Amino acid sequence: MTAASMVRNRIAGGVLATAALAGCSAGTEGTPYPVETAATAASQSAKAAQLPQRPADLPLQGVDLCALFPQVQLDALKITSLPRAAPEQDGPTCVFDADGAEPVHSYHVRAVPADLDQWITGARKKNSMTTEPKTIGGYPALTNYRAAGDPADCETLVGVAKGHTLAVQTFAITRGKLTQPQLCEMSVHAADIALQSLKARN
Repeated sequence: MTAASMVRNRIAGGVLATAALAGCSAGTEGTPYPVETAATAASQSAKAAQLPQRPADLPLQGVDLCALFPQVQLDALKITSLPRAAPEQDGPTCVFDADGAEPVHSYHVRAVPADLDQWITGARKKNSMTTEPKTIGGYPALTNYRAAGDPADCETLVGVAKGHTLAVQTFAITRGKLTQPQLCEMSVHAADIALQSLKARN
């Protein structure tokens, strides 16, 4: 083996060791992506363990999502436009616009045919999203949002029945006026109202 080839081998070994220490793997284009570690998996399992048991099933079949908020609650949420059905986004969807004053924002309410744990340890989990366990009205719930960048939305997911998740996503239409905590607080509040309405119907 020549001196030059020995140097090349040492450099290659150093690069591989650095990649291993960084916890990244090379993709097909050579772009590194994060590898889920045992610690990350344990953290996700811990989140699942924090969720309460569902006190009762509140199935979403046949529920008119656009009629989920009583008029008094629409006023409290500053909804100024008629609720409107939207093209399905992973399930039936209704949009509630608060566009009468700044900051303009919108609520998208969806009936998702999936269990809540899919966002923690299942196929819907995304490493780019931050999920935080919650209890809303006694039901297991999560807030789900992208922590990096300009705050744009926050989604609250409530496990209302086996295979049924109520999703309430708050979007900031006027950008730069609502913080991430504010968007999540608004989303949780709207999800709580929707949950109370579901309870009253069952």
